[in-house]
Amino acid sequence: MPAIVKLQLSLEVLAEAISSLDLTEKRQLQELIEQQIFADEEALYEDDAETLSEIQVVRAEYRDGESMTIDEYLANWSN
Repeated sequence: MPAIVKLQLSLEVLAEAISSLDLTEKRQLQELIEQQIFADEEALYEDDAETLSEIQVVRAEYRDGESMTIDEYLANWSN
């Protein structure tokens, strides 16, 4: 089992650490952060009744043919 280390850093110290990374490492860090943001946002949506209601409305529109995905729109537009 890997060791878990929790650190408390100021945002300034964290920014300095990020500045020292090379471009590849910065991109890896960006990917990790984006994945975590996505997961956190998904968790918020799952707990938000208004968002869940909006999702149900949009799914019904897709099902009933009242809306189309961007891919469907682009396919129709190019024809």
